[in-house]
Amino acid sequence: MELITSFLDIVLHLDKHLAVLLAEYGAWVYAILFAIIFCETGLVVTPFLPGDSLLFVAGAAAAAGGLDIRILASLLFLAAVLGDNVNYWIGRAIGPRVFRWEQSRLFNRAAFDRTHAYFELHGGKTIIIARFLPIVRTFAPFVAGVAKMTYRRFLPLDIAGGAIWIFSLTIAGYLFGNIPFIKNNLSFVIFGIIGLSLLPLFLTWLRHRRGVAA
Repeated sequence: MELITSFLDIVLHLDKHLAVLLAEYGAWVYAILFAIIFCETGLVVTPFLPGDSLLFVAGAAAAAGGLDIRILASLLFLAAVLGDNVNYWIGRAIGPRVFRWEQSRLFNRAAFDRTHAYFELHGGKTIIIARFLPIVRTFAPFVAGVAKMTYRRFLPLDIAGGAIWIFSLTIAGYLFGNIPFIKNNLSFVIFGIIGLSLLPLFLTWLRHRRGVAA
């Protein structure tokens, strides 16, 4: 319970934690943010790391003068694409064997199954759509690799999705994150970002439930 509370505190007060990191580590914060985005997109065992909210807050920090928005956005875009590529090739290497894996503390089988079903329904565009869906974002490139999606098809979709995701949220934070109302109510803004990110998943689940009920 204490671990969950600590994680929620980090997610909902990213601005304060990022400010502390900037004060203590300076330019090394670029490397820390790079590592977080890389792990969130590149390792199926870390889907819990903050993504959307982190990008928004990082953009706001850049506007406040702590980071250079051009360096920030470029590095995080690189982290997102590299992370997805690592995830894709791990999925390619493992292949269909993953369907025999059981749920464990390190592997979220339910999240994998949901992402696989989403991939089967929406095909290649899942790589772009998933960028804005927490958890699915982490599993989508892995599922693409398991499904043997060709790399020639995967890479352009991944680059496009990564660019839209990174630049839209960091620039939104850069432009709006330091508006007094937003800055003073950042926890609610982060909840809103998370809620909007989860909305498509909820709607998909709701349609599935209605289909089963019918």
